[in-house]
Amino acid sequence: MEWQVMQGEFLGSLFLILFGGGVVANVLLAETKGNGSGWIVVATGWGFAVTIGVFVAVATGSAQADINPAVTLAKWILGVHTAAQVPGYIVAQLLGAFAGAVGVWLAYLPHWSRTRDSDLKRAVFCTDPAVPHRLGNVLCECIGTLVLIFGIGAIASSGRVGDGLLPYLIGILVWAIGLSLGGPTGYAINPARDLGPRLAYALLPIAGKGNSGWSYAWVPILGPVLGAVIAALMWQRLLPLS
Repeated sequence: MEWQVMQGEFLGSLFLILFGGGVVANVLLAETKGNGSGWIVVATGWGFAVTIGVFVAVATGSAQADINPAVTLAKWILGVHTAAQVPGYIVAQLLGAFAGAVGVWLAYLPHWSRTRDSDLKRAVFCTDPAVPHRLGNVLCECIGTLVLIFGIGAIASSGRVGDGLLPYLIGILVWAIGLSLGGPTGYAINPARDLGPRLAYALLPIAGKGNSGWSYAWVPILGPVLGAVIAALMWQRLLPLS
């Protein structure tokens, strides 16, 4: 795999988390200017984060701009990536997500000690279910990721969208997923988006932090992987009919 591709995936994922985790920090942490501004702000911020992440990934070397192991997996199933390319993409995405989370920690450095609730601090980095129900949580992440992968395929293959518009439309898709399907689990829909920052939370000297929620960490990995596989298989089946 070319170094430039890994660079693009790393930087695109870094910007994704810097903006995405940043909006969550702004809403949840004590004494920020955006404290308490709510779910609409969070979902909108994540939509913008994806748009910016895609642009950065393309500009810095990754024409595919996956910035998500689930997307990379789906593209491998569909023959866009070779098996040899997949590990490099995923490693770069995880490292970029970790680095982005470190950036969020630094940007909000005075606010960690002023936030009493350790669960809110962890929520800046990684997801938790609103109602713990492992089957339901996996299903929600699976469905959200399926919609993401299938939606990206539909947008990209429509023949009506130029390359310059594609990142904006993918951002709108993620915004819509957050608004419609994000409530049960916080819509990770991206294993690197959850695992990289969760590792950062576990390792960083965050004031007053609690546990890292490892008992749940497998859900935002398994759910998106299942969703990606199902979406790719659906696409293979339905594409000849389109």
